[in-house]
Amino acid sequence: MRGTPSLTDALAEGTVVLDGGMSNRLASAGHDLSDELWSARLLVEDPEAITEAHLAYFEAGADVAITASYQATFEGFARRGIGRDRVAALLALSVGSARTAARRARAARPLWVAASVGPYGAMLADGSEYRGRYGLTVAELERFHRPRVEALAAAEPDVLALETIPDTDEAEALLRILPGLGVPAWLSYSATGGRTRAGQPLEDAFALAAGVDEVVAVGVNCCTPEDAGHAVALAARVTGKPVVVYPNSGETWDAGARAWTGSDTFTVEQVTGWHASGARLIGGCCRVGPETISALATTLRRPA
Repeated sequence: MRGTPSLTDALAEGTVVLDGGMSNRLASAGHDLSDELWSARLLVEDPEAITEAHLAYFEAGADVAITASYQATFEGFARRGIGRDRVAALLALSVGSARTAARRARAARPLWVAASVGPYGAMLADGSEYRGRYGLTVAELERFHRPRVEALAAAEPDVLALETIPDTDEAEALLRILPGLGVPAWLSYSATGGRTRAGQPLEDAFALAAGVDEVVAVGVNCCTPEDAGHAVALAARVTGKPVVVYPNSGETWDAGARAWTGSDTFTVEQVTGWHASGARLIGGCCRVGPETISALATTLRRPA
């Protein structure tokens, strides 16, 4: 937005607070998300609900809203009979909804919009984004992602959130698309036990982005809070870039039952450790709501 410092500059100066989970916020407002399009369905049916969800996080203290485009793809919408021109407009709307929320928030601090680029597996809606290894080549993955990434970049977000990436092939495909777009990006993997969800060492995964100028932060999301700590320190060491971290609540998604299991292990105390290890973009993913983001923001903005 005009007059707002760049996110890159903000990261050079300090810490930026991300929002929490979009789906849990929408579900708590009474929206049924038991659908292959997940929250992206509301871009068609009720975009105001998405704006309100973004606003709740801005008012809770988030500096960055991540758009509802994680599961918004040309292929996914085509299964509902929605043509490519309309899909491109919906992708732009995802960015516009977050911008509208930022204006309504009337915050004294800068607010930014991150356009979510979810993995190929999110389009399949079968939980395969938590496994990776789709049987596609890097070139095939690049062909899948490029039209959507370009459409989102054309909507002029402040940053692209290449998020919940389960393996290095998909990361490589996405990194190929960035040059020439004119929009910076962060790259965050979904990880477990020091490896990507597909089983590659995180050290190798982070190294892919180390020399990519367009990437302003590297890290993890949609992992457990317990897995986040090791990943933050490793990303900082391998890349020398600011680290992005926004784990889930600690609960686990059961794709077959389409339900969350386990218990919430996300604590604000963990945030201090992530920050000390190099995290500069910090928030929450699935099942992390405005109350937690508010506490997180208070902790990060407390004078040292």
